[in-house]
Amino acid sequence: MQKKVMVVEDNALNLKLFCDLLRAHDYETEAVSDGREALATARAFMPDLVIMDIQMPHVSGLELIQAMKREPALAAIPIMAVTAYAARGDEERIRAAGAEAFVSKPISVMRFVEAVEGLV
Repeated sequence: MQKKVMVVEDNALNLKLFCDLLRAHDYETEAVSDGREALATARAFMPDLVIMDIQMPHVSGLELIQAMKREPALAAIPIMAVTAYAARGDEERIRAAGAEAFVSKPISVMRFVEAVEGLV
């Protein structure tokens, strides 16, 4: 059975890249370009993994990670945070919010795929 991955990313090029990479490795994907739709989509899709951009308009990935971890039905889903703005202390703050993995942009394709495979 195909593993399901939800990708939350506001940048259309990154969203397409992540989904294409995942599909090439036989994952079913659900793309979410607006973080405000992420929780409802996660509830409906029930992914095996969430890939979460941190810097998004309207609602931050950090807030979404915390919200998902508070919901009993979503709390066990692993989250891989992806961000271009990796400053000192960001990884610790993101992991403290509940993310199980952290990958900085620009991504290394091999590292990205290895991180995904390590979580599903």
